[in-house]
Amino acid sequence: MPREVPIELTRNIGIMAHIDAGKTTSTERILYYTGRTYKLGEVDEGTTVMDWMEQERERGITITAAATTAFWERNGKSFRINIIDTPGHVDFTVEVERSLRVLDGAVAIFDAVAGVQPQTETVWRQADKYRVPRIAFVNKMDRIGADFDHAVRTMRTRLHAHPVPLQFPIGKEDSFVGVIDFIDERAVIWLEETLGAKYEYIELEKLWDPEFLKTRPDIERGLKASAIDRNFYVEHREKVVSYIAEHDDLVLTKYIEQHALTPEDLRASLRRSTLALKLVPVLVGSSLKNKGLQPLLDALVDFLPSPADVPPVEGTSPEAEEPLLRRATDEQPFSALAFKIQSDPYVGSLTYVRVYSGELRTGTSVFNSTKNQRERIGRLLRMHANKREEIDALYAGEIGAVVGLKNTTTGDTLCDENQAIVLEPIEFPTPVISVAIEPKTKADQDRLGMALGKLAQEDPTFRVHVDPDTGQTLISGMGELHLEIIVDRMMREFGVVASVGRPQVAYRETIRREAESEGKYIRQTGGRGQYGHVKIEVHPLPTADHEDMHEVSTDQIEAWVKHLAGARAKWHFDKERRLLFVNHIIGGAIPQEFISPIQAGVAEAMETGVVAGYEMVDVAVVLVDGSYHEVDSSEMAFKIAGSMAFREGCQKADPRLLEPVMRVEVVVPEEYMGDVMGDLNSRRGRILGMESRAGSQIIRSQVPLAEMFGYATELRSRTQGRGSFSMHFSHYEEVPAQVAEEIVARATGRAAR
Repeated sequence: MPREVPIELTRNIGIMAHIDAGKTTSTERILYYTGRTYKLGEVDEGTTVMDWMEQERERGITITAAATTAFWERNGKSFRINIIDTPGHVDFTVEVERSLRVLDGAVAIFDAVAGVQPQTETVWRQADKYRVPRIAFVNKMDRIGADFDHAVRTMRTRLHAHPVPLQFPIGKEDSFVGVIDFIDERAVIWLEETLGAKYEYIELEKLWDPEFLKTRPDIERGLKASAIDRNFYVEHREKVVSYIAEHDDLVLTKYIEQHALTPEDLRASLRRSTLALKLVPVLVGSSLKNKGLQPLLDALVDFLPSPADVPPVEGTSPEAEEPLLRRATDEQPFSALAFKIQSDPYVGSLTYVRVYSGELRTGTSVFNSTKNQRERIGRLLRMHANKREEIDALYAGEIGAVVGLKNTTTGDTLCDENQAIVLEPIEFPTPVISVAIEPKTKADQDRLGMALGKLAQEDPTFRVHVDPDTGQTLISGMGELHLEIIVDRMMREFGVVASVGRPQVAYRETIRREAESEGKYIRQTGGRGQYGHVKIEVHPLPTADHEDMHEVSTDQIEAWVKHLAGARAKWHFDKERRLLFVNHIIGGAIPQEFISPIQAGVAEAMETGVVAGYEMVDVAVVLVDGSYHEVDSSEMAFKIAGSMAFREGCQKADPRLLEPVMRVEVVVPEEYMGDVMGDLNSRRGRILGMESRAGSQIIRSQVPLAEMFGYATELRSRTQGRGSFSMHFSHYEEVPAQVAEEIVARATGRAAR
């Protein structure tokens, strides 16, 4: 059976933004106007299609990325739009990360009052990382304090983006009635009484006609509120056209020679510049008031790429690690990436996949090249939030869910076994907070293990481990809300009743100077003995300029290796532990088969540190010498020797404790500003800047996570409920000596008990 929709008419897009910018509301309107739903879902009423989890509807926030499919008619063609609505809360950033990894384009939604907010910066960086073209939608123009110019300006200053407004709002706050379209040179006015499903186009000349405006006081009021007249329009359109032309050589000559650029010329130019990540088209509206969604849908299919427009996906061959490419065509060998695992009460485990090339059919076998295992495709589903539609096949460029995969986890590659490829996996941030969890009864104990296993399989930023000193089960995540949702799901979905301890910060350890050390493991017990001997150097990694170690390039690592051991040394960089292991053994002092066990011993020793038992990061280990015994040496002996040498070296190398520092943005009425700033300072916070916005003050700061527990209650108390804040992870930095002493005392005291 051939594919239903040509690949050129397919769009895979994500909706991304800061929390409360209107992502889910916008998605619900898109589903309504595309005919996918017949009733508007409202976040406040808990009736949305995309926020289907009980916890999402109760809290009015998006927790898990939900996928759906809609169709939109444009210029006589029917486009299939695969949409993923992502969370805005920083605790669920994993959902944005894995969604952007498999999407071709994105719609970034901005609050017209706040402009760029902290989580906007995070998702924008994630989109930059995966080179995802995007368009911007300035939402909430009906809110008091809405300022379109300010929102666009913050895109330039805080995101370093190149926004190009295709529209300008007619009115703001309660006078927002429509937009001026700079491309088609007309006004678009929404009709309130039809829920915005209908709108009218008005010739621009009428906007400057006093007689016409007498008949349309709504438009006249909007024009006055936005201070729009003929001169304003001419000046601003000229700026937009010249900005588009500057970024595209194909129309620049025509523009310089003063040839008129048609709407078709401008759209084609904008598409090229958007796909090349040179420009970000900006539209404006109010999703809650049903204004601006139809032009947004037009822009989405006009300017965002089809799977055929993006470069071929890159991968490597499983054995030789030779670079391979797969183009987005049905004729290429099959390749797909599993980007999300979800437990479903009706069909078991669902594996969401993005097909990059070839086709995937029910009943066939595929090869998991990451795990080196065969998998059988049971059923294929097209998802509409939590509802399922069974299908026979998925083609290149499509997104769907697979039932029946036994061993596939997030980030695995599925492919044709005869032409195997390993695609680049998805990288996830490390948890920053932990709590102890204890089941209430023996029956809960049995269910707890199963529940934690399934939840950890779904969410790569959720970790489970047992404290070796206390025997407690610790669960770790991205924030208090993240773990709160996990515990709530355990109770509702798996029937586990458990006690949860106070949140604990996930500290880390590192070293501040170089040191040499050796580890000898010698045991003689009558028969064959054990002998392992290694000499190493430990060095702090120069990571001060790299808050996200995933962004460190191979060239930078090779420069570090050259400095440490010379250009010819072999090395391996563990991104998760941020461990650079360099093999500088000369003359066969240690046989090759014992090098990997030494590295494994070092990696294992990093898990418990040397200061207070926390994981170590940002360390380079250079293996420089050692010795072995022809009979007694073994992999286990060298693994233990490597671990011993590492711990001894780190104890000599001025070990330090690191803590997660958060970027905190507080919005408060001006009269409470001094009190709130004093409170942030008392929490070891650093004030980065302030900005006056719509009658409030925005305070930007960096505060250690350890000082932010319970801050929401404290802020409400200090501002009589009128203050709000958002917080997301910034970086790790050294803990002050006095605070470090307390942390070490608590940790060692706990160990002693």
